[in-house]
Amino acid sequence: MKSTSFDEAAGPLPEVETVTPPQARGGGLGAIATDPGVDFRVWAPNAEQVWVTGDFCDWQEPGLELGSEEGGCWSGWVESAGPGSQYKFRLKNGERTFLKTDPRAREVDPSSGNGVVYQDGFDWEGVEYEAPPLNELVIYEMHAGTFDEDGTFDGIIGRLDYLVDLGVNAIELMPPTQFPGERSWGYNVSHPFAVEADYGGVDGLKRLVREAHRKGIAVILDVVYNHFGPSELDMWQFDGWSENGMGGIYFYNDWKSKTPWGDTRPDYGREEVRQYLRDNAMMWIEEFRVDGLRLDAVAFIRTVDVEVPEPEEIPEGWQVMQWINKDMKRHSPRVYSIAEDIGDNRALTTWIDQGGGGFDTQWESAFVFPMKEMIQCPDDAGRDANKAAEAIGSAPEGDVFRRVVYLESHDMVANGRSRTTSGIDGGDPASEWAQRRALLGAAIVMTSPGVPMVFQGQEFLEDGEFDDGEPLDWEKADRFRGIKAAFRDLVKLRRNLENRTRGLCGQHTEFTHIDAGQKVLAWHRWDAGGPGDSTMVVMNLTAASHEFYQVPFPAPGAWQVRFNADWTGYSEEFSDVGETAIEVGDDGLGALPLPAYGFVILSQNRAE
Repeated sequence: MKSTSFDEAAGPLPEVETVTPPQARGGGLGAIATDPGVDFRVWAPNAEQVWVTGDFCDWQEPGLELGSEEGGCWSGWVESAGPGSQYKFRLKNGERTFLKTDPRAREVDPSSGNGVVYQDGFDWEGVEYEAPPLNELVIYEMHAGTFDEDGTFDGIIGRLDYLVDLGVNAIELMPPTQFPGERSWGYNVSHPFAVEADYGGVDGLKRLVREAHRKGIAVILDVVYNHFGPSELDMWQFDGWSENGMGGIYFYNDWKSKTPWGDTRPDYGREEVRQYLRDNAMMWIEEFRVDGLRLDAVAFIRTVDVEVPEPEEIPEGWQVMQWINKDMKRHSPRVYSIAEDIGDNRALTTWIDQGGGGFDTQWESAFVFPMKEMIQCPDDAGRDANKAAEAIGSAPEGDVFRRVVYLESHDMVANGRSRTTSGIDGGDPASEWAQRRALLGAAIVMTSPGVPMVFQGQEFLEDGEFDDGEPLDWEKADRFRGIKAAFRDLVKLRRNLENRTRGLCGQHTEFTHIDAGQKVLAWHRWDAGGPGDSTMVVMNLTAASHEFYQVPFPAPGAWQVRFNADWTGYSEEFSDVGETAIEVGDDGLGALPLPAYGFVILSQNRAE
């Protein structure tokens, strides 16, 4: 795919502005509890009349009539309604009437599809939290419905101490917004402003954020702005208007509507729709106090068809992303903005004032695909040290943390792809070689330039494929507690929690050794450099062991082994080959034992 920059696509795009009238902006739309009563306001520019009906008026037809406002909005105050009231809008267009759920409903009753009036009275109990800088972040991606057997936000809360022990300092939730049915990955969002009731609803999510912050863990949410639905979508032809049989006011009604999920791409060119998406993003940041958003499949926001060699750009899609990122940074510079893009487009993580999308970082396919292929390759001959070095070292210039590196994610372990151990040894995913290479892959992620991420259960060798109906097998957390301990040790080193491996949080990476024949690599990570900062990584990509293997180091003297993957404490299958320290001569060369699929991390002690 051609990777098109902002300037190449359409020249510098204008600053995002809105001419939406004040009464239609921000929290002014939806059902706003006013104590007493509720102020109902909805955008429906093509409706001739609009009513609101609900349990507060015994669902009378047509309901209580709303008044017309400038900008296509309709509003009215209902004294008999209040928090918890269920409601819908009835809209008339010509001879047709439609009973629709509020597109900005904060809660939706899953059995009826009715909107539910929500009043924010959540008690944050004085919990204050500041998210860590991006270069110190270790992300744990999870699915609220399967991380714990309970399948709820409270179930996750019950396992936060487990995550604290593991050492991760951010969780990333697959979309927790309301979707059709009882289970889903979450990417088929039907009500973008509502939280999935089966997970625990609005206050359940806020409770999770509060308790995660209490434990020192940031919360990142996946959001889906590249399409809506596609099923059970009341926004479809919301006020009766549409063209070409398409979706009406919230959607493109021409060739730009097409996505892999139906003709459901939001109309980024319509100011009210851009406002809708921006307000949704800011709701999570401001009201739910989440620490960042990961925008799903932004290639389908910035282009129409990513499958063609030179896809048609959508300049107004770039505008939407700019606006969201700009306003999130206005709220707090510590808010994370993460893109998922099939094309690893560097313009996405270029700052807005330089013509870019303004994301902090993005999921990087240039790392995960070659790395997973290498780890799962059944034959050592198929592993290429140069390709491994290229994937590890391909971080963006200027800021290596503008990419997220990982071996497993929800996409990489489903839909025909398997968990790493099953990809290595489908017959026995707990075999010695599956354990060795799965740990090797995790160690590469934790020591490569970029923001590292693991997927739920990866740390205790969950196998098979991800299924949104099957909870994690927590028995494996005990069975593979050694591998889990190895992950914990890697995270501790990556975050420099003992002040001995600062280089893993640094901007600099240099390969000091690439042996394409014996498939051994060594690289140096550093921030400012020196003892306790400069960190060396040595890796063996084959089952052949080496009694002493010599590699260049950045400085002479004693180098302490901080991590050795071949330790029987991690697995009884391992051989316990290694040293606690090695001596590097004045020539800068040091020799160390390298077992099969060995991985060693070293650094020098700081001066007392």
